[in-house]
Amino acid sequence: MSRPASVSPGRRAALAALAGVVLALAGCDGAPPERELQYRATPPVAAPAAYRFAVHPLHNPKLLSAAYQPLLDHLNGRLDGVRLELEASRDYAAYEAKIRARGPEFLLPNPWQAIQANAAGYRVIAMAGDAADFRGLIVVRKDGPVVSPADLRGQTVAYPSPTALAACVMPQYFLHRAGLDINRDIRNAYVGSQQSAIMNVHLGRAAAAGTWPAAWRLFQRDHPQEAAGLKVQWETPPLMNNAVMVRDDVPPAVADAVRRLLLELADAPGGPAILAGMATARFHAADDASYDKVRDYIAAFEREVRPVEVQP
Repeated sequence: MSRPASVSPGRRAALAALAGVVLALAGCDGAPPERELQYRATPPVAAPAAYRFAVHPLHNPKLLSAAYQPLLDHLNGRLDGVRLELEASRDYAAYEAKIRARGPEFLLPNPWQAIQANAAGYRVIAMAGDAADFRGLIVVRKDGPVVSPADLRGQTVAYPSPTALAACVMPQYFLHRAGLDINRDIRNAYVGSQQSAIMNVHLGRAAAAGTWPAAWRLFQRDHPQEAAGLKVQWETPPLMNNAVMVRDDVPPAVADAVRRLLLELADAPGGPAILAGMATARFHAADDASYDKVRDYIAAFEREVRPVEVQP
């Protein structure tokens, strides 16, 4: 067996010095060196939790933002650690798909959509507007020939969507009870938005349009020249107004804070102007049971006229 090579005294001293440096850097017990502490003038601030607030397509996205972004700005200025983001949808079908997918945390749906959202795990926390203001309107030209419902036989009637409760379902039920077979006697055109439905009458593409008071008021405000040639020929009895809903996994404290701020909006600084921009009187207390009358109405409509979700 060969003997290990001898190490000179000078080399041993160099190795010992190197080992001392390593131990000094690592600590006497071999632990890694501590990181240098860093100090901040203020503690780091966590980004607020973002929640989507999806309003059903009352208007095109640009008009929807103009009407509802002031409301979200008001809420965001008073909520702690939470930020609401306004979300528009391309059309009613796209909005209803979001409800089924449980996408947005907060919703402002029409009453029929509220029933669908309830089944998907959302609950009602408020009602947007007075119940008496939720009724269907049928708009015609002032210089047109439509005087009675019978005058619509063979004509086109425009609506935003088959599932627009006040602007389609309620006008169709009105015409049904007036003696028209809405599946055969008239041509139903679903044109995507309230404004488009009314504009179709102005342009002569439809003899009448289904809409509702809030959309008609906004149309008169934003398009006074076109509105001057139109009139509301009939209106339906009222029902419940649009709901404000929250998904069932949103923290109760957040839902309660949003609900409180909505109910207080009419008396808050700047609140009346925000409500006026949405053509909404105020927010009212409501819950899931408040919409039972809508369930009964829909059941009667579907028995007598058509399924809400199926275009006739």
